[in-house]
Order: sequence, then structure tokens, then C-alpha cells
Amino acid sequence: MRIAPGGFNMLPFAVKNLLIINGLFFLATIGFQSTFNIDLYRVLGLHFFGATDFKPYQLVTYMFMHGNFSHLFFNMFALWMFGNVLENVWGPKRFLIYYFVTGFGAAIIHYMVVYWQMWPTLQAIDLFLQNPSNDALQAFVNSEHLKVVSYDIQTNFELFRRDYNALVGSNPQEALVRAINFMNQYRVDFMNAPVVVGASGAVFGILLAFGMLFPNSLIYLFFAIPIKAKYFVMIYGAMELYFGISGRAGDNVAHFAHLGGMIFGYFLIRYWRKKMNRNFY
Repeated sequence: MRIAPGGFNMLPFAVKNLLIINGLFFLATIGFQSTFNIDLYRVLGLHFFGATDFKPYQLVTYMFMHGNFSHLFFNMFALWMFGNVLENVWGPKRFLIYYFVTGFGAAIIHYMVVYWQMWPTLQAIDLFLQNPSNDALQAFVNSEHLKVVSYDIQTNFELFRRDYNALVGSNPQEALVRAINFMNQYRVDFMNAPVVVGASGAVFGILLAFGMLFPNSLIYLFFAIPIKAKYFVMIYGAMELYFGISGRAGDNVAHFAHLGGMIFGYFLIRYWRKKMNRNFY
């Protein structure tokens, strides 16, 4: 292990400040909600890239938002446990580059998968809007494409259903106009619904880096069971792939974001190694 001239620092500069910033964001989330009734998850969490609520700055801010204290604690513990070693070896600049690249990569992979999952519903909405009819609306409502996945969708659908049912018998044309308006709004709300928060993608990238740089180092599972870092990373990666593909409904975990952080971390480390080897010639 190559350590910077100043020696090994248990709480190096970049890791320390990342821990502080994450903690401040968590406290701000609670404070803004209770004091101003402002939902920072909606403002700073990362929305789908094609959604109206998406803002470019969310690619950074989402990494500092966490859903609850346990989410924050375990991410920050892993960031300190593995990140302090990497920063001591790489230095703060390279460590931060790696951290944010893997965080961006996690977001990209996650929303690529989300878009693939959303595509059938978006296509069904567009097909209705291209040829709207009351029968087509009924078929859509009774299909799997009507997904009540957010408070906005639930509220708008209940209001629409009330008005539509009151009009469809007496004024079917006006009912169809309401249906078209609802479907346009449903498309907006459906695309705004997915929000991802947390440093997990970058943390999984850090875990991957630790396994690549120190493959034979021992990690103690549950503080008792020793396992080499390279095997720990491979097992964890395989588990995330399995959980992502099997679609564990209800666990509310962005498994493909974790894999995205590991994938981007792997290629970034390979690029750095190749560049370093070239510099010797």
C-alpha cells in the first residue's frame, strides 16, 4: 500500500467533508419539511432525465440526500471504512473524481433501467393520445399501464374519475376532452414519479475500488467472519444483479444504481492503470 508522505490519516480531507455535507443535507431535509413544509427530496433528489422536475444540479445533490437515518448511517460508515484507505492512497483530488464519476454512473445506469421499465406505459399513453376514444380510455384504465405510483397521480386520477363518470353518459365529447387532458397530465406525473437519493452508487464504486486495489485484504462480515475483499465484492455485485433482475418489489432499493457505480468505477480504474502504464514508456 502506498501512503501519502504525511502518513495514514483515519479521517482524510475529502472523506471528512463528504461526511459533514451528507449530515448537513440530512438535517436540512428534516428542518425544511417541518419548518417550511418544503420537500427537499422533490427538489434535490434525482428525477428521470426526461421529466419536467429534472434539473441538472440533481445529478450532484441526489448523492447527498438520504431516505432515513439508517440509510445515511450505513452509507457513511462504508464511505469512511473504505474511502479513507482509498483517499490515503490516491489523494483527495483523485478520490473525489472517482467518487463523483461513480455517482454519475450509478444515476445513468439506474435511469436507463427505469426508462426500459417505463417504456411500455409511455407507449400506451402515446397510442391513446394519437387515437383517443372512451373505449380506449377504459381499456387503458383496466390495464397494467395505469400505475398509481405517486400522490400526484392518485389525486389527479380520483378527481378525473369523478368528473369523467359524471360526464360520460350525458356529454361524451366533453368526457373525452377530460380524458385527453388527464392522460397528458398522467404522462407528466408518471415521468416525475421516480426519484433516487443516496450515496450508495458512489459507495459501491468505492467498495469495488477497494476490492481491486487490495484484493486479498480481509473484510470481517458482522465483525466476525473473515472474507477476502475480492470475493466480498464479487458476491455483493452478484447479489445486486440478482436482486435487480428479479425485481424485488417493495424493497425500495436502486440495485442497478449500485451496479452502475461498480461498473463505472471498474472502467475508470482500468483507464487510470492503462494511462499510468503508458507513462512509463
